[in-house]
Amino acid sequence: MRLPPLHRDRRCNLVYASMLVAVLTSGCTSNPPNANGHAAIDIDPGLKGPVSGVGIEGRDIVSMTDQMMRDLLSTPEISDRSPPPRIIVDAEYFVNDGVQAINKNTITDRLRVNLNRAARSRMVFVGRGYSHMVEHERELKRAGTTDVGTTGMTKAQLGADYRLGGRITSLDSRSGKTGMTQRYSQITFEMIDLESGAIAWSGMYEFARAGADDVVYR
Repeated sequence: MRLPPLHRDRRCNLVYASMLVAVLTSGCTSNPPNANGHAAIDIDPGLKGPVSGVGIEGRDIVSMTDQMMRDLLSTPEISDRSPPPRIIVDAEYFVNDGVQAINKNTITDRLRVNLNRAARSRMVFVGRGYSHMVEHERELKRAGTTDVGTTGMTKAQLGADYRLGGRITSLDSRSGKTGMTQRYSQITFEMIDLESGAIAWSGMYEFARAGADDVVYR
């Protein structure tokens, strides 16, 4: 028995739909997304990882800030003063003149946090980047919107005695014959007397690496 045209169209549509589903399902099964990917692994931040190049890396930041922290704590003009000096450690005057893009806060934040932990009241750290937040709270207290808290009120925000400055520089050379790239990186830290401008302390970290791997830093 021949089907009416309407029934034949419906049957064809069902067959085509079934074929389309089969093709799509087969494609998803045989080609899963990121089939050649690698599962994430945990890495000690102080060690060389599986992706490394000639630039400044996490292990350098760990080693560098640990070294600078020890140097600062062993400088009596800063760490053995009474009363303890007030210090600003941030990236405001830490300049990147190197060829590599890097978040400078990664360096100064780690240095400040570890210094604050190790100093044990031998230094007072001033959060100059939070001055607007502090000023807002001071206004609320003095307007009577809030009480004075538990530490009382001061005449003004803390002034600082020293502030961190520094610079990142680099020098690259490349062999057109082998494709090898060599980079010399130098990172300097200086603690500046905010009254006289004298450099109360200096530290430097440097290294040179060569490689041909195409590693992108960002």
